[in-house]
Amino acid sequence: MNIHEYQAKALLREYGAPVSDGRVVTKADEAKSKAGEMDGPLWVVKAQIHAGGRGKGSFKEESAGDKGGVRLAKSVEEAADEAKKMLGRTLVTHQTGPAGKQVNRVYLEDGSDIERELYLALLVDRVTSRVSFVCSTEGGMDIEEVAASTPEKILSFSVDPATGYQPFHGRRIAFSLGLEGQQIKQCVKLMGQLYQAFIEKDMEMLEINPLIVMTDGNLKVLDAKLSFDSNALYRQPDIANLRDETEEDPKELEASKYDLNYIALDGEIGCMVNGAGLAMATMDIIKLYGAEPANFLDVGGGATKEKVTEAFKIITSDDNVKGILVNIFGGIMRCDVIAEGVVAAVKEVGLQVPLVVRLEGTNVEKGKEIINTSGLNVIAADNLSDGAEKIVKAVKG
Repeated sequence: MNIHEYQAKALLREYGAPVSDGRVVTKADEAKSKAGEMDGPLWVVKAQIHAGGRGKGSFKEESAGDKGGVRLAKSVEEAADEAKKMLGRTLVTHQTGPAGKQVNRVYLEDGSDIERELYLALLVDRVTSRVSFVCSTEGGMDIEEVAASTPEKILSFSVDPATGYQPFHGRRIAFSLGLEGQQIKQCVKLMGQLYQAFIEKDMEMLEINPLIVMTDGNLKVLDAKLSFDSNALYRQPDIANLRDETEEDPKELEASKYDLNYIALDGEIGCMVNGAGLAMATMDIIKLYGAEPANFLDVGGGATKEKVTEAFKIITSDDNVKGILVNIFGGIMRCDVIAEGVVAAVKEVGLQVPLVVRLEGTNVEKGKEIINTSGLNVIAADNLSDGAEKIVKAVKG
């Protein structure tokens, strides 16, 4: 689960991290009063969406200008005017795709005198199963770009969970970033605060880009992006309350209500599979036969008829879907349950695109019988390769 920048900074402030004073604006008529609560003389106006690259992005609407989603203002009136220009409009960045995201919140923040921009992140290293620090002197840039062009400028190391964060971790980061004097002590303290927040709040990623050195020599968190482990939200009610459902794909949001693992993609072949590994293999073989998957969808091992029905509805609600491949290997999951769910869903929402079904495993003959006697126009497949070939042919031909 992701949260907005202003929410991330409020959370980090609770742990003592140095962040600027700011106000969130959701209505245009409150922008001026919110800006007036801050000292100035420089205000930063930031569009709040769950995507990076806001500063380099552009608004779809001409009246909003083309100055990006992060702007500077030199007066209360100018800050309020810039906020009004952003609210309700669609911001397009390299992470949103061409559709963009609507700006429903704007963050007004005190300006900072920047001397240097640095990069810092904490994340879960899936190789070591530990929390890792990643830092670079190349702040303000995409870390992927830095890794590709100047990988020697990135320091990455993991923290032993037996010891947790220690001051030498912070000193290692400080020396790598070229900090000196009191900045080293600030870095050691800040890294400890961030690590504590990361662990206690079940984060998956904490990215600060940039972490700045100000002209007075002090460190400050200028931007913050946090994401949390959705499986741990049951023990983080304060974090769960920060969820902004308007930032989520409606299909993914609907899937979460039924405990379905669904991720929307840009292809044309809808997939319904049980098991994450099998789902990935299904997506790969669809690409192998010349098409693109429209989604990742794992219905899980304990799916019910109702759950399968809802999964099918979600797939068919995607206008990009031109064909559907159901690929079930019944172990814990029974093929007859999948078949009943598919039949129920098709009868409820209709079937406007080709449907290929491949069933194998527990109660497979019963499942096939349910499909074959349903009267539906379903294409049967003998195996995964056969299913992928048939659905791609049906869509392409």
